[in-house]
Amino acid sequence: MATGDAQVPQSQSKEGGSSAAKAFIPLENNPEVMTTLVHNLGLSSSLSFHDVFSIDDPELLAFVSRPAYALLLVFPCSETYEKFRREEDAERSEYDGAGDEEPVVWYKQTIKNACGLIGLLHGVSNGEARDFIEPSSDLSALLTSAIPLRPTPRADLLYNSRALESAHQSAAVLGDTVAPPADEKLDLHYVCFVKSKSDNHLWELDGRRKGPLDRGELKPEEDVLSERALDMGVRKFLRRETESEEGELRFSLVVLAPTME
Repeated sequence: MATGDAQVPQSQSKEGGSSAAKAFIPLENNPEVMTTLVHNLGLSSSLSFHDVFSIDDPELLAFVSRPAYALLLVFPCSETYEKFRREEDAERSEYDGAGDEEPVVWYKQTIKNACGLIGLLHGVSNGEARDFIEPSSDLSALLTSAIPLRPTPRADLLYNSRALESAHQSAAVLGDTVAPPADEKLDLHYVCFVKSKSDNHLWELDGRRKGPLDRGELKPEEDVLSERALDMGVRKFLRRETESEEGELRFSLVVLAPTME
């Protein structure tokens, strides 16, 4: 199942000036595809993406490799969610952080249908997962260049990265379903939850928002699939949709965790 985005802002490309947003083939919600993409960019084979089939059944959760370093939620951009997003963002200023002191690395999305890629980058760029990036890889070089930049030039870095575009293109055609055209409008979106290494907080990272969202503090031993993390993050998404007459429950979860032998 491929996923896409609502409209994203126009990009200010350093190579071509102001232009309509570049569009990528939507990335299929498929752990094997996601794993191939991040491994090709330079994440160690020690980590992989895995399906999460339940967040309430302890027996099913027990099959998920731990610790869980990043949790990707794929969900419909329902009117219930869009209303919540507009209301929450109305109270926030645009994020302008940069540098090594940031609790998390956040990427503003300016490429249409790249929400899956942005979600993966959020997952591997933050927390302890960052320690598994291979030195001298494309991913290492990209992160090193991105960290000192503020959100707009950081977005331009991704927009103009040929290594990133090539890796995404190669992975996007590997899914189980026929990939839709890059310019097709789809209604599903990716959000990534990570645990900051510096403050043990759970962060919600979404390139369509005004910046990273601090959802609260976790204990040092808790990961993003812990009960506390799920209550602060994913379950709030589910609760909003369940309690709304216009709500939708087409959710799925993928976790970045140790590769299972």
